Amino acid sequence: MEEEFHELTDRVRAELRSPQDLVAYERLLGLARKNTPAGREELARMLVAVERPLWAREIAAFILGCAGDKRAFETLVLLLNYRDPVRCATAAHALGRLGDPRTARAAAALATNPLRTAYALHPVRLLAELRAPQSVPALIATLERLLTPHNPYWRVALACVEGLGALGDRRAVPSLTAAVGHPRLAAAAAASLARLGVHEEVRADAGPQVKANAGPEEKEAAPDGAGDGRGDGGRGQGPERGEGPGGGGSGSDSDSGVSGRR
Repeated sequence: MEEEFHELTDRVRAELRSPQDLVAYERLLGLARKNTPAGREELARMLVAVERPLWAREIAAFILGCAGDKRAFETLVLLLNYRDPVRCATAAHALGRLGDPRTARAAAALATNPLRTAYALHPVRLLAELRAPQSVPALIATLERLLTPHNPYWRVALACVEGLGALGDRRAVPSLTAAVGHPRLAAAAAASLARLGVHEEVRADAGPQVKANAGPEEKEAAPDGAGDGRGDGGRGQGPERGEGPGGGGSGSDSDSGVSGRR
């Protein structure tokens, strides 16, 4: 936690606007250093106190979350869904250490909500880290929704691809195979399929060709054009076409600070 905590406190210090803010900030750091039951009680009260600045609640929730205090859960989930990606990352780090069974359900709900895709990057990464029962279905559902032309959230799709490879669940094979047809996802999707024991070959003149657990005889017998999935699959349409997961971004990524409700 040490490195992440220093990054958080350095960032927050730049947000302080008054001498009173500095006093409150130093008080929080003192509570973190003491790490006593009485100090944690004071931090927990800060989470529900009225008119507390967001940065104060963020520090308190981070400290409590990394200590496994479940009173931080609601504030951390709020921050995981926040419009500022750096706050989402801080919340995801603390939630990953909180050990609350509600975390995976909350992350899955955020990742699969089509209205919150702009903020789904860190929930997706958190699901892969948690390795919970909800992780694979949520990542598959999110990835499949993003495998459409002109979708700007290719970074979220890429996080899904990488997460599914890390989780090693073969239910992800069809979705990962489809992702190979998108140039920005192709290399990561092929790598994830390889981790699942699936050989994925992408050629410029043909679509993706998948051979799962095939023996030497099958591989030798397979014609060069077998499994030819044409369409945008192997054509290498470059980023200049602006095809979301498969092409260049439209200037809007999942962590691009798209306007949110908070």
